[in-house]
Amino acid sequence: MADKQETGKGEPSLHRVMGPWLLLLFIVGDILGTGIYALTGKVAQHVGGAVWLPFLVAFVVAALTAFSYLELVTKYPRAAGAALYAHRAFNIHFVTFIIAFAVMCSGITSASTASRAFAANFSDSLGLGLGATGVTLVGLGFMAAVAAINFRGVGESVKLNVVLTVVELSGLLLIIMIGLWAIGAGTGDLSRALEFKAGDDGGAFWAVIAGTTLAFFAMVGFEDSVNMAEETKDPSRIFPKVLLTGLTITGAVYVLVSISAIALVPPEQLGEGETPLLKVVQAGAPSFPLGVFGFITMFAVANSALINMLMASRLIYGMSREHVLPSALGRVHATRRTPYVAIAFTTLLAFLLITFVGEVPALGGTTALLLLAVFSVVNIAVLVLRRDPVEHSHFRTPTVVPILGALTSGFLVGPWTGRDPQQYVIAALLIGLGVVLWGVTMAINRATGVKVEDPRAEDFHPD
Repeated sequence: MADKQETGKGEPSLHRVMGPWLLLLFIVGDILGTGIYALTGKVAQHVGGAVWLPFLVAFVVAALTAFSYLELVTKYPRAAGAALYAHRAFNIHFVTFIIAFAVMCSGITSASTASRAFAANFSDSLGLGLGATGVTLVGLGFMAAVAAINFRGVGESVKLNVVLTVVELSGLLLIIMIGLWAIGAGTGDLSRALEFKAGDDGGAFWAVIAGTTLAFFAMVGFEDSVNMAEETKDPSRIFPKVLLTGLTITGAVYVLVSISAIALVPPEQLGEGETPLLKVVQAGAPSFPLGVFGFITMFAVANSALINMLMASRLIYGMSREHVLPSALGRVHATRRTPYVAIAFTTLLAFLLITFVGEVPALGGTTALLLLAVFSVVNIAVLVLRRDPVEHSHFRTPTVVPILGALTSGFLVGPWTGRDPQQYVIAALLIGLGVVLWGVTMAINRATGVKVEDPRAEDFHPD
């Protein structure tokens, strides 16, 4: 396959530079980050010592949806993700817009989670003892810095992603090694990993499900890799094994990290505060410089925040350019050549979330809620698009897999999981804002005679 191809308009396509190893590092680096660093303790509050089980269940649910993404990305190897699949499957502008806007909102809630985690680790690792107000102010300052970098212009660099991935992974491997050392030395209590905290109804099942609604936040990110399809060499061939390998690696790391954490710190202590893995380092390696691990954690969550805010602002920009959001959001700065209005809009939403929501579980849980809803649609889209054959060969998942993916993702969206009602309120407010903006834009389009492109048009790019 040639490195460069011509698009339908005679313009060069993206350069295909990513082979299997670089794609694997991108996937692993995109999944690793805020979730495991910030939410391990909160998951333990739900399930007790068996904190590894919700991460394992989240891995299974993510893997089911990953199979659906694999069929779609190898069938339609273009950089548009869930929005493109919704376009092709349902051919309804409003549905497509809601999917794209939900993905955008998940980026903002994810970045806000990372901001809060950054601030908490900044306070604890440096021994500053900042209160809730101080942590919020640091989080706001951090988000302002992310916006400034975003405005200045940050191009994607595969080499930089390799470095970031190594740093993020090193912190988690350190936790695993500390846990193994402590268990081998007899100072870790491995038996805690088999202890369950009963749910509100007295059953372990619902406690695990409640924990999974949070743990799933740690598994998201794999879906972003489909946006690299146009920059991957022979995507129809290498994507399946690479994506599944990346998911398996991160799933294994998460399970081992959670077992190490609970072996060193009791679940009730692990669930206090917002820096669970710092407590693990303190308990298992008291001589290890806490500031060093705090730096690794801050670096990991900072990378997550920047990636998500870049994605969110570009999605807003893209939707504005496609005339489904106000045109002002598509303005580009004359000097920096960045979508400065979209950056300001997404940053303002992040500021509001950090200030008025603040807590990591609420923000991380909302991210998982939004993406689980999107994943349900993607799994259904796979089945609908079986009626749309393509000329090239592609991965085909067994029919039962997208069915199970839709059912499990949809199940984890429901209120019966024990999900905090605040997450539904946050998600509803964000999506409601999008609906209002969409309605205003459609009214303006009708008044001015602007037509929105056919969702199935080959040149339609919602991102």
